Parts: sequence; C-alpha cells; structure tokens
Amino acid sequence: MDFSKWRCTHGSMCLVLTLILMAVVCGNSWAQEDIDHHQSCSYCGMDRAKFAHSRVYIEYDDGSTAGTCSLHCAALDMALHIDKGPVSIEVGDYQNKTLIDAETAVWVIGGSKMGVMTKRAKWAFGNQAAADAFMQQDGGQLSNFEEALKAAYADMYQDTKMIREKRKKMRKKMGHGS
Repeated sequence: MDFSKWRCTHGSMCLVLTLILMAVVCGNSWAQEDIDHHQSCSYCGMDRAKFAHSRVYIEYDDGSTAGTCSLHCAALDMALHIDKGPVSIEVGDYQNKTLIDAETAVWVIGGSKMGVMTKRAKWAFGNQAAADAFMQQDGGQLSNFEEALKAAYADMYQDTKMIREKRKKMRKKMGHGS
C-alpha cells in the first residue's frame, strides 16, 4: 500500500485513531513494566509473563514491591511480610492480561478451569460482563477480592500439599529420587 498519497481528510478522526494507536502501544509497554521488574515468581519460580492472566503485583508502604504468578503466592507474600502494609494490589485480568485493581476487579472463584498454584481457581476480571461470560462457560461463583483472598488462605494447606506431590513426581520422573 502506498501511504505517500494517503491524507487525512477528517482531522478529528485521524487524531482519535492516532490516540488509540498510541494507547495500545504504550499500554502494552506499561503492562509489561511489572513483569520486567519481577520476571519470575519469587515463591515458585514460574514465569510471570506466561501467567500474565493470573499475576499479582503488590506495592507496600515501605516502597518495596512483590510480583507473583498467582493469588496463592501473593497470599504467601502478604503473610510473610505482615508488618508491611499493601498500598496497592493489582492483578492480571484473566481476559486481557493487563493489570487491574484487585479490589475493584470482579472475581470468580472455582469453576472447571484449574487455577494457578491452586485446585480452586480465583480469577479476576475487569468487568461484570467478562466474569459472567466466563461463568457461563466454565462455572464458578461470583466474588470480590476479600473473599478471593480468604479462599486463597483457606486453600493454602491443600494447595501446598498438591504442589509438593507434583514436584515429588517430577523429581522422580527426572531421576532425582525423593
């Protein structure tokens, strides 16, 4: 396509299209900033870019940050750093993998899709319609952040046991014994 002859005859339309393009390009680079800073989860080692749909980014009141792969690992971090107050908690939107405010997100607990680091999934969505569409297809129960975090703590024993058993099987499979 020859762009040399292309002219914008509708100035406002070109401005809108330019702004949308800039937002998409800049939005993607901003969305990656937390992943660049915390590429892997400090608790399980999982690649946070691969798990962008479930990742959590926490900013604490002392200026430190934590990046985890899931709400399970974020709950671990908050329990281990009980003297730090979370100032901001953002979570990956299940649908578009951008960070959204964990407290204003629409959460779905459970359903047929296996969660990240947990049997009982806890997914965050940027809006009600996306959560409803997910539940229509995969089930689950509508929730909020406080209930999702409580569920993460309630599931901690069973999830940790499951993770240990999986890792033990992997070590045996790789010939590293128990």
